Amino acid sequence: MTMMKRSAHTPHPFAYEVNITTAQRIRGIILGVVLFPVRIALATLFFLLMWPIARLRLAGLSEAERAEPVRGWRQWLFHHIMLFLSRAVFFFMGFLWIRVKGRQAGLKEAPVLVVAPHSGFLDMLVVCATGLPMVVSRSENSRLPVIGALLEFNQSVLVSRKDPESRKKCVSQICERVKSDGHWPQMLMFPEGTTTNGRALIKFKPGAFLAGVPVQPVLLHYPGEPDTVRWTWKGLTWLGTLWHTTSQIYTSVTVEFLPVYTPSQEEKQNPDLYAENVQKLMAKALRVPATDYVMEGRFPVQKLGNLSLPLEPPAQETLRLLREHSLTIAHVESVMNRVIDSCHSGQSTIVTADHLTTLLGLKDRKTAVKICSLYSKDDTVDLRQVCLSVSAVSGFRSLESLIHTAFTWYDSDQDGLLSAGDLSDLMGALVGIPQYGGAEMYTALTSRGPPTEASLQDFLKTHPVYRKVLSEYLHSSRLADGNHNGIPNGKNNNNGIYNGFGAGSGTSHQAFTGTAV
Repeated sequence: MTMMKRSAHTPHPFAYEVNITTAQRIRGIILGVVLFPVRIALATLFFLLMWPIARLRLAGLSEAERAEPVRGWRQWLFHHIMLFLSRAVFFFMGFLWIRVKGRQAGLKEAPVLVVAPHSGFLDMLVVCATGLPMVVSRSENSRLPVIGALLEFNQSVLVSRKDPESRKKCVSQICERVKSDGHWPQMLMFPEGTTTNGRALIKFKPGAFLAGVPVQPVLLHYPGEPDTVRWTWKGLTWLGTLWHTTSQIYTSVTVEFLPVYTPSQEEKQNPDLYAENVQKLMAKALRVPATDYVMEGRFPVQKLGNLSLPLEPPAQETLRLLREHSLTIAHVESVMNRVIDSCHSGQSTIVTADHLTTLLGLKDRKTAVKICSLYSKDDTVDLRQVCLSVSAVSGFRSLESLIHTAFTWYDSDQDGLLSAGDLSDLMGALVGIPQYGGAEMYTALTSRGPPTEASLQDFLKTHPVYRKVLSEYLHSSRLADGNHNGIPNGKNNNNGIYNGFGAGSGTSHQAFTGTAV
């Protein structure tokens, strides 16, 4: 199933809205006024009680002793206390009971538990239901109050995504522990790596499958209505999730253990294949699609070869914002043409939000800042990206003409040949988001001869995989809403809450997952 047909066949996994009737909303407000403060206070109390217990478990141990699994009285005494306190936290959050289906495999049967779908931070209750297995977490979390102590107690594997050496060490530690033949406890990982609405399984990351050992798939179900636990890229804030969940009399959850999955020899040698097959098995059990969607940086994308294609193109959101300001299609086209001329003239293509406000003829700076945020992390933007991506989805120019313009701009040496970096930058500008893995595409392009403009035009029209960028993805982006001018009809129906564009969504969602590997 291709991404270009996603809107008709596959649910968007990174957006979620709670469907609440008027009666449910009124009941939630009445109950929430009482339950929210009481439950949060009690959950916080027991959460804080875990802090000293966590510190006591490893108190007095040397670094060498801390590098080995805790045994003896430190294990059986503090483990049971921590398990009780952990369960109490979620009990007071409204998870009065946890229904369990199936049997949890023993340590030697399955050293790794893989849990999906990953819906939000409240999924950590599965750690209680599985006996407090080890987890993988970002190293930055070790510096947080309470959380850092809990990770130390858990003897978690820590990883810094920004440090390649840390990632290698993480992989080494995971493989060492899960291959220790029972020396280390079970490890639990969320292979999706980020949170979704549960309506589809996104591409599994290979971290849980690198060691080639048997894994036990574990499904998380929230059968109650309304379903309030989802915390996704776009939708409820973390506070909204807490409010709606604690305002229910109780929240239902089922932890389902599937049979242990033992990899074939081929899967042991190919962790990506292993991950894909387990994903398909779990998706079938959940009766949802298994997709190749991933969260890459700030953007939900689908992979096409090495290309990352955004599920929600920044250009479409840019056009929606411009339409809200009553800018006509003719005005936007005129601006894009002026931008192309200015970029050809050799002027700087990096502009500030203030400059963009003037260039687009906007009445306020806020819209320009929003447009900048779609393409970069600050209040500046590369006009080439805006121009190419907006023109591609709006149909101002033919795609062949745009590729010609893009080739001229991104041929850094001006020698008529693209480097690998040039190609990544060009394709990133065309689809609207940065491209970090263009090596495969560049290899495929250069296998046909020198990477000239004519070669690129032919490649994007005839390559069995990458031709879909023009023939399906960009073409579909133009027609996705049935509006011939490429400007989306209607307004965003999530009340403007964007959890993925700020600092909150892309970090806290992944605090305890094996996402970095």
